[in-house]
Amino acid sequence: MVSRWTRISAKLPAFPWDTLAAAKATATAHAGGLVDLSVGTPVDPTPEIVRSALAGAANAHGYPATWGTPALRAAIIDYLAKRWQAEGLDDRNVLPVIGTKEIVGWLPSQLGLGPDDLVVLPTTAYPTYEVGARIAGCRVQFCDDPDEIDGRASLIWINYPGNPTGALATDDLMRRWILAARDQGAALASDECYGEFGWEADPVSVLRPDVCAGSHDNLLVVNSLSKRSNMAGYRAGYLAGDAGLIAELLEVRKHSGMMVPDPVQAAMVAALGDQNHVEAQRERYLRRRDVLKEAFGKAGFRIDHSEGSLYLWVTRGEGCRETVDWLAERGILAAPGDFYGDAEHVRVALTATDERVQTAAERLTA
Repeated sequence: MVSRWTRISAKLPAFPWDTLAAAKATATAHAGGLVDLSVGTPVDPTPEIVRSALAGAANAHGYPATWGTPALRAAIIDYLAKRWQAEGLDDRNVLPVIGTKEIVGWLPSQLGLGPDDLVVLPTTAYPTYEVGARIAGCRVQFCDDPDEIDGRASLIWINYPGNPTGALATDDLMRRWILAARDQGAALASDECYGEFGWEADPVSVLRPDVCAGSHDNLLVVNSLSKRSNMAGYRAGYLAGDAGLIAELLEVRKHSGMMVPDPVQAAMVAALGDQNHVEAQRERYLRRRDVLKEAFGKAGFRIDHSEGSLYLWVTRGEGCRETVDWLAERGILAAPGDFYGDAEHVRVALTATDERVQTAAERLTA
């Protein structure tokens, strides 16, 4: 008998990282050891100010509030105002989440979407956008131009700076996405988790008043502290935007027990209130990016997009799996583009230590 759970799992793609086992084994066997540039997991320490706040809130004997503490809501609003020029936000416009992969995977379901609903996704993208749509049973369209949406969408995902490509959006493109969402009555979910890392241009938030026409209608910013504050293990993220959408999601999340622990909320307040550690981390990634960009260029790779985020999007003009194997022979593990919908490129993460990044560069240019 086929259970309902089997029917749900049958909608999902194979877990992509399992397909890297052979390449990882080859790279690990290299005499100098593995240089893992395949995943975007931070390797640098969580800032002391964050760890101290977490420890100071450890006496968390009561249940946390799904909506977050007043201090956390204020910290989110203040950060968005100071860093991204957002205006007119109040408590009704923000909601903490248990890391943003959770909300990416469950947003269509929590919005009550189903088989009659269309979810629009970037053509080359973080695979969990599609997973969330499949779990909810929604129809999916891959699209990079708001003028090419085929049908009436219920949810549109955008991601700038992008994972995996590092592409940035112009102000005009962001405005066009917002107008398309409002015209269709769709929620526009803007994944801005890499917003602090724009290298060749400044990233744009959909909440910037001149971009959103001073209105939060139809907009949901999805943001995370994993990358900006090395807090991936804390599972700390938040939503901000349309008060009506936030209220709907808050109600669903209250009933389903989706609460960010109080110590994590205290750590988020500390992280959002301190920009110095973000700038220090940005400088680390920029140094690593410079080293890897030069080395891949010397090794004959072409680097496309990569204007922001924590990745280089590289190609040798061959199948991505061939490139992964070529790198593995040199002890370097990278993520094949077919994880994200591209059969040629390879994603190279900047999230390795300075020593490992230098080792990779030496192997590439030997």
